[in-house]
Amino acid sequence: MSSTTESATVLTGMYAAEAEYLAAGGPGEASFDLLTPFFAPDVELHQAAALPYGGTWRGHEGMTRFFLMMGEVWESFDMVEQEFLATDETAVVLTQVRARARATGRELSFPILQAITVKDGRITEVRPFYWDTQAIADACAVPTPRD
Repeated sequence: MSSTTESATVLTGMYAAEAEYLAAGGPGEASFDLLTPFFAPDVELHQAAALPYGGTWRGHEGMTRFFLMMGEVWESFDMVEQEFLATDETAVVLTQVRARARATGRELSFPILQAITVKDGRITEVRPFYWDTQAIADACAVPTPRD
């Protein structure tokens, strides 16, 4: 299997497993074991620092914590539409998201472009790029009362 085909196969499998994970209750309810086969043990996920779940998440434990944090931030997070471009070890995924922030109830629709590295049949690195991190952070933040 070529690496292009392998990357697309791994991503397709991972997104199907993620949908199964979320349908089974998601973070705190379903087992992350549904997703484990698709991520290398030393996987790194780099989220923009301005986001409520910003930072670098490492390994299966880090990914589990990341999904728990996403569950705390978002009431719903639906990947409405996806396009894949896979070449060699790098894949690019353009996802249109529709989400509702748990803290504010605000609904957003926004694109995420992810650069994903796949080696030896597993995802080793994920770098999501958001069009407007400030809009996402604002939608998730509860306004502070003014004196």
